[in-house]
Amino acid sequence: MTAETSEAPAYLGHKQIVLVMVGVMSGMLLAALDQSIVGTALPTITSELGGLDKLSWVVTAYLLTATAVTPLWGKISDLYGRRLIFQIAISIFLIGSALCGFSQTIEQLIAFRALQGIGGGGLFSIALSIIGDVIAPRNRGRYQGYFGAVFGVSSVAGPLLGGFFTDGPGWRWIFYINLPIGIAALFITSAVLTMPVIKREHKIDYLGAAAVVGAVTSLLLYLEWRGRDYGWAEGGALILLGLAVALTAAFIVIELRAVEPIIPMQLFANPTFRIGNIFGFCAGVAMFGAIVFLPLYLQAVQGYSATRSGLAMLPVVLGLLSSSVVAGLLMSKTGRYKIFPVVGSALLVVALLLMSTLAVDTPYWRIGVFMLVFGVGLGMTMQTLVTAIQNDVPHRDMGAATGSTTFFRQMGAAIGTAVFGAVLGSQLARYLAEGLGGAGLPSAGSIDVNNVTAIQALDGPARDIVLGAFGDAIGDVFLIGVPFLVLAFVVALFLKEKPLKTGSEETPAIAPQAESVVASARP
Repeated sequence: MTAETSEAPAYLGHKQIVLVMVGVMSGMLLAALDQSIVGTALPTITSELGGLDKLSWVVTAYLLTATAVTPLWGKISDLYGRRLIFQIAISIFLIGSALCGFSQTIEQLIAFRALQGIGGGGLFSIALSIIGDVIAPRNRGRYQGYFGAVFGVSSVAGPLLGGFFTDGPGWRWIFYINLPIGIAALFITSAVLTMPVIKREHKIDYLGAAAVVGAVTSLLLYLEWRGRDYGWAEGGALILLGLAVALTAAFIVIELRAVEPIIPMQLFANPTFRIGNIFGFCAGVAMFGAIVFLPLYLQAVQGYSATRSGLAMLPVVLGLLSSSVVAGLLMSKTGRYKIFPVVGSALLVVALLLMSTLAVDTPYWRIGVFMLVFGVGLGMTMQTLVTAIQNDVPHRDMGAATGSTTFFRQMGAAIGTAVFGAVLGSQLARYLAEGLGGAGLPSAGSIDVNNVTAIQALDGPARDIVLGAFGDAIGDVFLIGVPFLVLAFVVALFLKEKPLKTGSEETPAIAPQAESVVASARP
């Protein structure tokens, strides 16, 4: 084996990159598809396994573990190499998927979803770190459209496949479908993903890992369970919130003293890293919340089936793909990136303002235009800042930096989904009480607003009032997201544009044709 002391990235040629991208995107597709395929099957799952009161935990268990472990995966991949750790993450995800399919009780399904989330938390962050390793920042824009394709395909294919499997061979296949995709990803990464493994002396930050997992778990339990179900100021809820704050403070202290911190605190001294993560958190709050509630509007208010609502989301996919490809090509050509998060966040603000006007009688062509604007904004922002951050951090911290970026965006998504859900519940109750009470109709409590089929089965004035209340409440949800995106827009204005590296600035890297073990102690 050849020994080297350089930790420069091993940037690859175009043909090699395409092969690597296939394996990496297969792993990313697993995680992206899982976010959209499960929701369609939840009513059927709880009907078969029981535990309707635990339905939300099927989603929350995955979200909790995936978010908590994301920064850990990034750091571990820095220490032990991307390919091995990426394959371990895929394997854990696949084991969790298979066990989910075999579940006989709702409690088993929740536990196995948590295991699946542990693997899923590494898929995005390590995949993006691999891209940072093998593609020079200046050239990365050329391949940005591929990432958009993964999210676009999953956002449409998820509900379609979820409906197809639920109505056809059974809901268990929404988990079994992961197996062939994941096995293909393992095979491809084994065959083509040959990267240098830089071994150095290290000490695992177990205390920091425990602190960050505990902090995230406490916060998400407060948002997704205790606060929502028992009251935001209830004693048990406040204990969880206080624990989240205390463990976050402890994590910062631990990381400042750790030899191998999970999230190196010195990265926050980097303006690009700091601004990029604030942007990602704020945008995550609004973007993912909107993605969740658009299908709800289409199904509950417009009366679309799950399959038809997936097809109706095509304008989002079209906008995302087109703007992602164009932004990527322009980044590669000009080496500039600041304009894209600025314009993208502005478009997202406009899109949410437009979507807040959606009503029962809004024609689809208008809905489609609003979704197209939303998709264009998404495509300009999703990967641009990841490239900017990877361009401006030391290569030895690439995994930690990329994992942190994914972590903050997922935290924004989790918080946004919880906040939006709380707003929807409170506003819907208010509009229903006002509408039904004034019309002398049955009380809001007598209508199952959690059952889309039951809502569509209503007739007469009650149906009109309920659908109108849903439309108004979802409009309020979109408005709640606007301030977060305005903040993201303001933050993007302070982003300093630095030339994207072409690869020639780096010390010649180890040849990518064979893996090498590099012995170098960290100074």
